Amino acid sequence: MHLSDIDRILEIERQSFSAPWSRSAFEAELTRNHFAKYIVVEVNGYVVGHAGMWIIIDEAHITNIAIDPAYRGRKLGEQLLARLMAMAVWNGAERMTLEVRVSNKAAQSLYQKMGFQNHGIRKAYYSDNGEDALIMWANLDPKQKESATMEG
Repeated sequence: MHLSDIDRILEIERQSFSAPWSRSAFEAELTRNHFAKYIVVEVNGYVVGHAGMWIIIDEAHITNIAIDPAYRGRKLGEQLLARLMAMAVWNGAERMTLEVRVSNKAAQSLYQKMGFQNHGIRKAYYSDNGEDALIMWANLDPKQKESATMEG
């Protein structure tokens, strides 16, 4: 992800989340957070999704992942998540975690397919409506490193 991608990323955020990230949040992640790694997925040069994580020592924490609604159902989210996991391994992470809305069964299904398991609830985690978050963790496979590139 580059600063020049932010306008498009903000469109995807607004289409995907009831509490989308702001321009300043993405700018800070890309320019000031040395723990942050962000990637995009493109179709014919057009950004249709993005994902990010923080890598701290041997753990990766997914901060966000979203696909433009018009491009969902094409396994692009799965590809983004697989690349994020590979990048995490490349950068020394052994485990990965995330929070997901308890109502977001589609995302939970994807995460479970990719090896994440439920590990608790964060009560009233989401500030927009007080919804709980499901905490999920996955152990990362060192073989995933083979599918990562040194980009990002």
